[in-house]
Amino acid sequence: MTTRSWPAIEIRVDASASDERDRLEELLSAALDDFGPSAIHELDDRWLVFFGSSEDRDRAAEALSTPARDRIVAAPIDVTDEDWARRSQEELGAVEVGRVVIAPPWAVADHRPLAPDPVTVVIRPSMGFGTGHHATTRLCADLLQRIDLSGRTVLDVGTGSGVLALTALALGARSVLGVDDDPDAIEAARENLTLNDVAAGVDLRVADFRSLPDPLFDVVVANLTGGLLAGSADVLAGAVAPGGTLVISGVTLEEEAEVVRAFEPSMVVVERLAEDEWMAAMLRHGGSRV
Repeated sequence: MTTRSWPAIEIRVDASASDERDRLEELLSAALDDFGPSAIHELDDRWLVFFGSSEDRDRAAEALSTPARDRIVAAPIDVTDEDWARRSQEELGAVEVGRVVIAPPWAVADHRPLAPDPVTVVIRPSMGFGTGHHATTRLCADLLQRIDLSGRTVLDVGTGSGVLALTALALGARSVLGVDDDPDAIEAARENLTLNDVAAGVDLRVADFRSLPDPLFDVVVANLTGGLLAGSADVLAGAVAPGGTLVISGVTLEEEAEVVRAFEPSMVVVERLAEDEWMAAMLRHGGSRV
């Protein structure tokens, strides 16, 4: 895999009190929204915020210190996939969501799942995105476990590292199609298929989901952004087979009402989860519950 460098900002917040830290992090989140970051990784002592271009990164870095200039340190950096993997190996362990364990390769042997009958999905950290450590990924993994996936067909929109596609397969899906418009993400996802010894059942494609000619799917999962979900509501709803289920995430609590409204009246929310400032929802045509 060709080494790629990702423009990023390393952010540290100088606040000892938890309420003060929460306030500053809320300011950071609001400021970051204006610059469309590709991914945000919240580590124990800092944030790593990635951008699609150096120009976007530099503009964001200049603006980020404005809300609390003496309390927020934002340093522009470039992170290669290899460097991200090294940093991740030092700091990232397994994540357990229900009976699903999402783990980097180095944490699989040492992790002892709490849930009975666990399934493990191995994901090598890279900037193909989706290590299981972000709230939106965890929320989707949680909702997928509330659906009977046995023998179902699944579409994973914006598959990234393939974490949710692999999760769906591990939970019993008959076949999964993962699509992403980033070739590097799809290449990372293919490597993760190999790590999980998956030779069949998952098809990965570099494609814009809005132009897919594929048939309807029993389950569609879309962990995107609030704006993209709202703007593509008709396409996503139209990909769900009658009686099927749509799982959406990547939506902030502030965006929730607008996104849900975009899916009406064709689909309604039948279950909702939230973590921190993020929410995820399960929707169905007609609103019949799973």
